[in-house]
Formats: sequence, structure tokens, C-alpha cells
Amino acid sequence: MITKPVILAAENPLSHVVQHPLFTIHVGSLELVFSNHMLMALIAGVLMMLIFPLLVRQRTIVPRGARNLVEALCEFLRDKVIRPQLGENTDRFVKYLWTIFFFILFCNLLGMIPLAGILYFLTGNSHLGGTATCNIYITGALAVTAFIMIHLSGIRQQGLWNYIKNFTPPAPWPLVPILFVLELIGAFVKPFALAIRLFANMLAGHTVLGALIGLALVPRSYAIAGVTVMGAAALSMLELFVAFLQAYIFTFLTTLFLAAAVHPEH
Repeated sequence: MITKPVILAAENPLSHVVQHPLFTIHVGSLELVFSNHMLMALIAGVLMMLIFPLLVRQRTIVPRGARNLVEALCEFLRDKVIRPQLGENTDRFVKYLWTIFFFILFCNLLGMIPLAGILYFLTGNSHLGGTATCNIYITGALAVTAFIMIHLSGIRQQGLWNYIKNFTPPAPWPLVPILFVLELIGAFVKPFALAIRLFANMLAGHTVLGALIGLALVPRSYAIAGVTVMGAAALSMLELFVAFLQAYIFTFLTTLFLAAAVHPEH
């Protein structure tokens, strides 16, 4: 008789991190597939809209608990990351950059909660949970918003023609067409790198964690299971750090690209 742990251990570790379609929405001739990652991204957005207004309404002079943590993160990002790069333009972009940071952080942290296992016992569907940032389409959508914000802000700050001239740095005229093409490619590569970095780091960590947990569930050796569980616990602590780190890196690099667009002289 094959037990459920053996079945779970025998599964592909990627099955715990890749997207799984939940249902399909038909809009005319279009078929829109709603996946578990889309569900988790939606939950992250809803939680942000519920939690942050409640924290803002607190009237205590000295922030405590979750409000203290959120304010500390916001002040750190504004004063140590955003203001040194954007200067007088900090207030223009700080809300967008805060939103990007906390959305990615919420998605990363939700992915660490074993919702799939909990919901499996409630609904019988083992694919309701997951990490939204393990989906290249979601990280790509975040990168697209950054791309639009960066270049529209640069055009608004300098004007279209002056902004285009930034793609042709001072150089001998035979090199100008080559440099223009390279700069233009770089404008698209930067947000693409943002999407790939976030996607790859989250996918790799959760894949390794899923593989370790799968080994622990194989009922062959208590010693191997014990070592594997301790390794999974240590890796989970590392993943918690990575959840904050990847949100920070995405926000930091987006800030740098914004600063380069609105302050090309720097």
C-alpha cells in the first residue's frame, strides 16, 4: 500500500512552485486562465489594501507592533535608498517604490506559508497556494510597470527629444549609431533583468526546499528524515531573508533606473 507521504515525496519538486490553472474565464473568443499564482498575487494586493489603512488609523504617538515594522521599512527605503538617488524627486516616486517593495514582499512571504497543504485538507485541491513571484509573467508584469514608469518619467522631466538624446552619449560620430542601438537595447534589458532575477531566485529556493521536504517524507530512515528536516528549517530561515532581500533589490534597482532617467547628468 502506497502512503500519501510517499506519493508526495515522489512528486516533481517543481510541482509545488510552478503555476496551476484553477479555472478559465471565457470573454468572447478569448480564454483567460486564472492560476494559483494569480490568486496569490490577488491575495497579496487585498491584504495590502486591508492592512495598511488599519495601521495608518492607529493614533498612538509611538508606533508599536506591525506599524513599527512598516514605518521602519518605509523610513529606511525613503532615507537610505530613494532619497540619495532621487533627491528632490523623492516625494514624486516614493509611493510607487513603497508599493512595489511591499507587494513583492507580501507575495514572497505568502509563498512561505504552507497554504497548499492547509487548503488541500479543506478543499481537496493541492494547487491553491504558491509563490506568485515564482511566475515569470507576474515578475514580468512588475518589470513592465517599472519600464513604463522609468521612461515616462524621463520624458516628462526632460522632454521627448532631450530624453532621446540621452541614448547617444558623447562619442566620435561613427560610433554614435552603434552606441544608440546598444543604449536602446539596454533600456529593454534592464527591466527584463529585474524580472529574471526575482523569478529565478524565488523559484530556485522553493524548488530546493520542496525537494528537501520530499526526502523527509520518505519513510526509510529516521536519521535521514531528521537531518533533512533540520536542513529544510535552516533553508526556510534563509528563504525568509531572501524574501526581504529580493523585494529590496528590485526596489533599489528600480530606483537607480528612475534616477538615471530623471537625472541623466548623474
